[in-house]
Amino acid sequence: MTLPASALPPDPVSAFLGVSRSATGKLWRDRLDGRGTAKAQAIAQRYQLPEMLARVIAGRGIEIDAVADFLDPTIRKLMPDPSTVTQMEAGATRIADAATKREKVAIFGDYDVDGATSAALLAWHLRHCGLDPLIHIPDRIFEGYGPNVDAIRMLADKGATLLITVDCGTTSLEPLAEARRLGMSVVVIDHHQCGDELPEVEALINPNRPDDLSGLGHLAAVGLVMMTLVAVNRELRHRGFWTVERPEPNLLDMLHHVALGTVADVAPLIGLNRAFVAKGLIALRRRDHVGHTALMDVARLNGPPEVWHLGFMLGPRINAGGRIGRADLGVRLLLEGDVSEAARIAAELDRLNTERRVIEQMAEAQAEAEAMASLGLEDKGAVIVTASEGWHPGVVGLVASRLKEKFGRPAFAIALEPGGIGTGSGRSIGGVDLGRAVRQAVSEGILMKGGGHAMAAGVTLRKERLAEFRGWLETALAADVAKSRHVNELSIDGAVSARGVTPEFAATLNRAGPFGAGNPEPVIALPAHQLVYADEVGQAHLRLRFRSGDGAIVNGIAFRSVGQKLGQALTENRGQQLHVAGCLAIDRWQGAERVQFRVIDVAVPDPGPAMIR
Repeated sequence: MTLPASALPPDPVSAFLGVSRSATGKLWRDRLDGRGTAKAQAIAQRYQLPEMLARVIAGRGIEIDAVADFLDPTIRKLMPDPSTVTQMEAGATRIADAATKREKVAIFGDYDVDGATSAALLAWHLRHCGLDPLIHIPDRIFEGYGPNVDAIRMLADKGATLLITVDCGTTSLEPLAEARRLGMSVVVIDHHQCGDELPEVEALINPNRPDDLSGLGHLAAVGLVMMTLVAVNRELRHRGFWTVERPEPNLLDMLHHVALGTVADVAPLIGLNRAFVAKGLIALRRRDHVGHTALMDVARLNGPPEVWHLGFMLGPRINAGGRIGRADLGVRLLLEGDVSEAARIAAELDRLNTERRVIEQMAEAQAEAEAMASLGLEDKGAVIVTASEGWHPGVVGLVASRLKEKFGRPAFAIALEPGGIGTGSGRSIGGVDLGRAVRQAVSEGILMKGGGHAMAAGVTLRKERLAEFRGWLETALAADVAKSRHVNELSIDGAVSARGVTPEFAATLNRAGPFGAGNPEPVIALPAHQLVYADEVGQAHLRLRFRSGDGAIVNGIAFRSVGQKLGQALTENRGQQLHVAGCLAIDRWQGAERVQFRVIDVAVPDPGPAMIR
């Protein structure tokens, strides 16, 4: 049966533009209720801001007195005293001791972007202190996540007396116990959720530990490393360590690392994270860091970098080394001072990223087919769990992310090894804590290992327990998934016509950035615009043009929409009027700037000349 876009029981007050069911099945709502609209008006009047910008600010829950700091997030204002983090002083003191005594320090990082940037930032600082730290990034396939006993013994054999783990270590009880047995002190700098038992170490700097009251659990590991180094600098300053010959390093010079790691780890862009990323983007635009500049060059990023460039262009290339290449390539690039060598490493990461995309696409196609067969025509099931013996362990997280996006529910992709052991990753939807579920499955003996965040988790299990794990997740998460999927809404910040979509308008909205997790991009609606052009471009994208009633044109693109509900609705309604929802981006081409409308949903106006199937 074919229904118009607003065929569900109408709620004219809450349905934005009357759209109660869009092409993707969403109810459009005004992000602001009556109280929010009043707050937006007050913000506009008090700060003399454009109405749409005030609506965006109010829609992010910013109180009127906090608007100035929101529009100009500074590290000086937003960073608390590092000692508010539990055991920060103990950790900073131990690292300062290593610097003054010229100890051999070993850094053990994770193989993702947050781990690479954390290790590079810490190593850069220790080198400023006159040390030559060992750096170990584990091989994803042969070593897995986090410290392992063999690597710990190797570092001890090389003379390390202090082990610092970054972006890992919180749940590594046995390996860190081995480190202490071998005579090493251990400082853990991590942000992952904790289990019931904490490791016995010199300091566990983790704002997500149960006894931490800092309220900084949203920081990525690299942001936490930055805070730790603020504390270390302060401690060394008190000791008179810094001199004219050995000046105190300016930590703000390394905000490139903090911005990249924060965005790539999908840490929420709230509070201090917003300041880290906002100022880090400015640092990246200076192109004064050899490694980051080489990375931007191979990614063909010619204009000023934005948040999405970090998440979708730079981050994946750093990640490619840890996924299918040498795990330490990302750290090496970020520490490299020679322009030619940095270009060589960046080119290798670019090549690996291209290879990774091919591997990922093959696994993704298989996983989608398995998921569709599992869900059936009735689309039943709370969780997707896919597995195959042919998948590369380095791409399962990416595959899980694609499945989550396509099917709108938590998804796991698991690579099965010849020995019958599977290693995989899961990605979740809002309101469903995947990390907690995985830790519970470990405690009940269903999984061999597992852990993570609310939105992402990693698992290790035996092949014969795969069906049991799938069934257990269905039972454990069914209620939360049903509740989350029931609220299938798209929040709209406001409406504008094509003539109003200008670079100046986009720049105005960007004052509320940087946008990302926790601070979503403004979603703008184009009411009743005619779709005058729609054609496939690139890898399953649609290039679009919309015309308003007064003849103004806005260019658009719908990424990865071909073969999806959105793409089908667009191609079936060429020449017709549509309500269009999307985000604005500046498209820079041959020195000129124009606004591109990134389409995320459409609906046929009611009454309309066409139906969306």
